[in-house]
Amino acid sequence: MSRVAWVTDSTAYIDEELKNHPDVYTIPMTILLDEEEFLDGIDLSPHQLFERLKSLKTPPKTSQPSVGAFQKLYTSLSEKYDSIISVHVSSNLSGTVSSSEQAAQMVDIPVITIDSKILTYPLSALIKIGISCIESGLSIQETKKRMEQVAGSNETYVLIGSLEQLHRSGRMSGVQFLLGSMLSIKPIITIENGSLHVKEKARSEKKAKEKIALYLRESLEKHSFKEVYILYGLHEDPAKSWLSELEEEFPDIRFICCPLGATIGVHAGEHTLGISWFRDLK
Repeated sequence: MSRVAWVTDSTAYIDEELKNHPDVYTIPMTILLDEEEFLDGIDLSPHQLFERLKSLKTPPKTSQPSVGAFQKLYTSLSEKYDSIISVHVSSNLSGTVSSSEQAAQMVDIPVITIDSKILTYPLSALIKIGISCIESGLSIQETKKRMEQVAGSNETYVLIGSLEQLHRSGRMSGVQFLLGSMLSIKPIITIENGSLHVKEKARSEKKAKEKIALYLRESLEKHSFKEVYILYGLHEDPAKSWLSELEEEFPDIRFICCPLGATIGVHAGEHTLGISWFRDLK
């Protein structure tokens, strides 16, 4: 059987299963705080990040791994593996996919780069699907096709913890930020084709959660998925509370609670809550 290495970036939530998998490798994003650089997950934890954000003089920034960092990793992996499948955060939110594709042209091992069009735990779930495909005997191209099919069925809705951070990071327009501030609305952000969009606006977090529960119910009526991910910035308790509410309403669904991580936290804020599922993940 062909030996396949799996590479992702630090926007993915690497749970114990992936952390202990011998063929999964993570390349870190860079976080810039007042001109000081940190490697996500190595030099900076989410808790440390949010503490630093309170006293920053300039807006925080993030950047994708360099082409050189990818080339170095791929060259090292070529000594142990026959091919690499590299799965990354949406190309509309980061240049990571581009860095991987450029590095792939500089190494002697075949590298398949997949634009997940998503981020955090849904990205991790996609990697698990790919690993399962390879283990079941599918070819790399068949695996890529299946992963892209599942990725295209994703629905993600986010209640941003800090509109100000999102605005300062350049991920939300000034007009949207102003409207949110003046009217105290709670925008429901969705990821469509890998980009952030405002789906709807609610007058409170409670109303926003009710709308999201309706989206979930409508999706379940058309599809038969069994797994839903609850995503949070820094504070797990509000996420667990929401999870409990949803478990009562949707008893047949398996809910998984996962942190967003430091890189996403830079843009979204510590009080962010989100929910995500794949319609085609049966």
